[in-house]
Amino acid sequence: MSGGDTQSFDFNSLEQSKVTKQRYTKHESVKILERLALEKLKIRYPNNPYLPKTIYTDATTNGLTRCVIDYISFNGFQAERINSTGAIKDNRKTSTDVLGNIRTIGSVQFIKSNTQTGTADISSTIKGRSVKIEIKCEATGDNKQSKGQIEYQKQIEAAGGVYLIVRNFNQFYEWFNEFVK
Repeated sequence: MSGGDTQSFDFNSLEQSKVTKQRYTKHESVKILERLALEKLKIRYPNNPYLPKTIYTDATTNGLTRCVIDYISFNGFQAERINSTGAIKDNRKTSTDVLGNIRTIGSVQFIKSNTQTGTADISSTIKGRSVKIEIKCEATGDNKQSKGQIEYQKQIEAAGGVYLIVRNFNQFYEWFNEFVK
């Protein structure tokens, strides 16, 4: 057979069209938080020479939330995560008949939360001020507030509280250090 009858696949065009994900690099502020966490561990466990390094990331919403809460706490202020989702109630009953067959009767239902719609992700007190923090991680593309969150923000600001939308840890780090001066 001659080489002209076969088709070849162009791998170069495939590689060019492939979307590459940006590699995560830690901001200097996240590294400062990791060093601060290690210092706190050394104070808490002075006799342990082999302390595990706490790893922080602001590439996920949960990671960014943990960074913010821990940084506030490490600096002597109060912060807590607000769980505004409901709960799952399992009403299933499992029984086995005389033949050994297993039967499940009932259902699983979701019970809505009774918290206010639009509640912020983190509630904290910094220098005697109520600070509500909404996490909108830029790495995950979560960037829009719901109507309930916008209304909640207006209520907090009207009551004299501080409402902050955090998109990355570096932004929060700079705001926090300016706020506590």
